[in-house]
Amino acid sequence: MSEPIVIDTDAGYDPDDALAVTIAALHLPDLALVTTCDEHEKQRARLVRTILDYCGRPDVPVVAGAELPGAHARFVATHLVSDRYGQIDGDLPAAVAAIAEARPGPIRWIGLGPMSNLSSLTQTYPELVGHLQVWQMGGAIAYRDPDRAEHNIRLDVEAARRVLRTFPNLHLVTSEVTFTPELEVTLQSPIYRSWCRPGAPRWAQLLRAHIDLWVKTTGHKGSMAHDPLTLGVALGEPLAKFDRDFISLDEIGRMAQDARGSEIYYTHSADYAAAREWLFAQLNPWPSNH
Repeated sequence: MSEPIVIDTDAGYDPDDALAVTIAALHLPDLALVTTCDEHEKQRARLVRTILDYCGRPDVPVVAGAELPGAHARFVATHLVSDRYGQIDGDLPAAVAAIAEARPGPIRWIGLGPMSNLSSLTQTYPELVGHLQVWQMGGAIAYRDPDRAEHNIRLDVEAARRVLRTFPNLHLVTSEVTFTPELEVTLQSPIYRSWCRPGAPRWAQLLRAHIDLWVKTTGHKGSMAHDPLTLGVALGEPLAKFDRDFISLDEIGRMAQDARGSEIYYTHSADYAAAREWLFAQLNPWPSNH
């Protein structure tokens, strides 16, 4: 993939963000920038900076983005953040504009959290809209809880609504496809066990510790790989299939098919066996033993 890649993440809560950022750091030379959303005192940005450095990617800048109400309750990774990092840049629109100026052409934006940063970016630099190819984890046509919207949508409904209106080629990787035990990384998963072996690299140790914290803090069995699947699909891996239809959001962000809405792409199915195989191949510290 030749175009620059920007990842927008709310890393530091569900570990699937950290998995996706690690895959990108290890395997994507064109990773140009990582931005953080639903920020909590720039702690997410510091965690991302830690991951990138552990993966040998000091070349990739990190910019802290939008803060949203209640973010402190959605950050569990305090003990994983290196205390080396003090100052973190906060001028996200300028950072993306600089990429567009340096490398004219498409920019692949891979959103793994609320859409606040993307929404703000398109208002500050509307000329970037034509450059951005947007892949976004979030939304659900039939969310598992009918009384509320999917997580990434409900944290900033207005931002999501603006993004749907702005990007006619938006690709949503929806929650009804990603929320499944088929994609769950647990303490018994082969990929988790590979991080536990003596001599595992620092990035693998961090991912293991992040899963451990998530399980201990939330009581979940593991982390469902919503964001790695989104990343893989955005990179062209044949892991999911899409429909195209008109979609609207109601007042609280619940999605529905609606001829008056915005026409976008959204996932209707995924190849979970292929997704698990791809995830293992990307994050196995011992590839010769696979």
